[in-house]
Amino acid sequence: MKLSSWNFWQNLRQENQQFAVIGLGRFGRAVCETLHNLGYEVLAIDREEKMVHQALTDKISSHAFKLDSTEINAIKQVGILDFNTVIVAIGNYLAESITTTLNLKELGIKSVVAKASSQTHKKLLEKVGADYVVFPEMEMGYEVARLLTKPKVIDQFDIDPEHSIVEIIVPDKFDGKTIANLEVRNKYGLNLLAVSTEDEKFIINPKPNTVLTKGKTIIVLGSNKDINRLPN
Repeated sequence: MKLSSWNFWQNLRQENQQFAVIGLGRFGRAVCETLHNLGYEVLAIDREEKMVHQALTDKISSHAFKLDSTEINAIKQVGILDFNTVIVAIGNYLAESITTTLNLKELGIKSVVAKASSQTHKKLLEKVGADYVVFPEMEMGYEVARLLTKPKVIDQFDIDPEHSIVEIIVPDKFDGKTIANLEVRNKYGLNLLAVSTEDEKFIINPKPNTVLTKGKTIIVLGSNKDINRLPN
């Protein structure tokens, strides 16, 4: 996640219980099913009758409609204005994706999340008003590469292209040593922000005499170059 996206997530209404998903391919179905299973009301939309029928059969949404989302009146008639957040999961049809996103913003939808299939697609979606653009294939590529090269990295928050906050499994070399002994800041140029506990919670700003244990996790802040110097 980029820091530039933080405002978008901060501005999402926490009490929002309704989402609409347009496009029921693999990505759209996954979003629908996850939100529905979490207890949210989900409106599913696709231009193909087969996809809509499958969504209803599999019970991955509260409601599902077949319509052309490039027709602004069509999406308006199914009650799209009742939804604060709409996910445009149309990735492979550039014109349809962009027109749908534009329609939603012109209708006054507060938060529009759109899937992009290329960097050009991403730029165009942002031009027509998408509040947040996801690029699943690219993001998964980064994730796989990171897992292959740094298998102990659990999660990563990108502050900018050169700095991150990373959750990482305690390196074997750190096992049984205190934070003071390791001198993480002096030796690696990193700030150790938190250490996990036995009950899977975190101690924030741990004391220098805190002992790190193999198998637990730590959260560190610093440059990607310095983070990559941490032992496996």
